[in-house]
Amino acid sequence: MLAAALAFGLFVTVGAVTQLLNPAFGVWFTEVFLFLGLAWIMLRRSGYRPAAYVGLTPFLGAPTLFGFLLGVANFVGVVVPVQFLAQKVAPAWLREMFDASRLFEGQTPIELALLLGGVSVAAPLCEEVFFRGLFQRSLTPPAPASPWRALIISSVVFSAFHLDPVGFLARAELGLLFGWLFWRTGSLWPGIAAHAANNIVSSALFLIATHSGLAKDGATDDVTDWRAVVGLVLVGWTALLGLRAASRHFPSVWGRGTPPSDEEVRATKPVPLFALQLLPWVTAATLSLVGLGLVDGRGVSLSVYDVQHPVDPLPKDAAPALQAERKAMRQLRDAVRKGEVPMEAYEEERLRQSEAYGPGKDKRSR
Repeated sequence: MLAAALAFGLFVTVGAVTQLLNPAFGVWFTEVFLFLGLAWIMLRRSGYRPAAYVGLTPFLGAPTLFGFLLGVANFVGVVVPVQFLAQKVAPAWLREMFDASRLFEGQTPIELALLLGGVSVAAPLCEEVFFRGLFQRSLTPPAPASPWRALIISSVVFSAFHLDPVGFLARAELGLLFGWLFWRTGSLWPGIAAHAANNIVSSALFLIATHSGLAKDGATDDVTDWRAVVGLVLVGWTALLGLRAASRHFPSVWGRGTPPSDEEVRATKPVPLFALQLLPWVTAATLSLVGLGLVDGRGVSLSVYDVQHPVDPLPKDAAPALQAERKAMRQLRDAVRKGEVPMEAYEEERLRQSEAYGPGKDKRSR
C-alpha cells in the first residue's frame, strides 16, 4: 500500500507536470521513472532481485503469445461492450472532461509515434511491473489461500490510477485479467502481452476511425452502432472460448503455474546503499528533462503559458465559427513552436481566448 500511495503522489504531481509540458515525453517519463523506477528501487531495498521477483525472468514464449491473443479477444468481447455502455450512461460533460483522444491532438508525427510507443510498449511493461509484479504480489497470500482479494484490490487501484471515471469498469476488468494471468502463469509476460494487445488494438481503431473520417475529432462514440457492438461481442466471445479450448490441448501456455517463492528471488549480493540505488534513476530523469528543454524549449514555454491561461475544450457540437477560431489558434501555436512566428503573437491570442472561454467564463455566446 505504501508503494501505491507514493506512486500516486508522484503520478499526480511529477507525472502530471511532465505530461503537461509535453504529452509524448510525459508518458515515457511517467512509465519509466515513476512506475518502473519506483518498483525497481523498492524491491532492491527489500533485498530482492527485481526482474526475478516480478516474473520478468525467464521469458516464456508460449504463455506470452497466449496472453497477447487473449488481450485481443478480451478487448473485442468484453472491453468494447463495457465501454460502450459506460459512454451511454455517462453524461456528456463527463465524457468531454475525460476524453482521452485529446491527448493525440496537435502532436507532430514524431510525438505521435512516441505516444503510440509509450501506450503500446512502455505502459504495458512498466505498469505491469508495478501493479502486478510489485503491488499485487505483495498482497497475494501464500498458496493454497485464495488470491482473489489481491486481484480485486490491485485491479481497482490500477483503474483508479488512470483518473477516468468513464473508463473505470473497463480498466478494472483489464486489471483482473492481467492479474489473473500473472497469478496463473507465474510470469509477468502474458499480462504484459495482453496489456499491449489491448492498447494496440484500441489505438489502431482510434487512428483508423480518425484518419478515415468516420469520427470527428476522434469522437468514435457518437457513431458506434449497438448492432456493431453486438457483432464484436459475438466475435470476441467466440475467440475467448476458442482460446480456452486451445489451452486445454496445449498446457504449456500456463507456464510454470505459480510465481517464484520469496526465497528463490532473494538477492545473493549485498544490497547497495539507498543513495547508490537512487542515483542512476534520478540522474537519468534529470538528464531527460534537460534534454526536453534543449530539444523543445519553445514547446515547453508554450505549454507553461497554456497552463497559466487555460481554455475549456469546445464541445463537439460547437458552432463552426468557434471551431475555426480554435483551429486557427492551434495553427498559430504550431508556427510559434517552429520559430516561424514570435511568441508574443500566440500569447496575445491565447490570452484573448482564455478570457472569453476559460474556466468560469460566460459561455452563452457559444
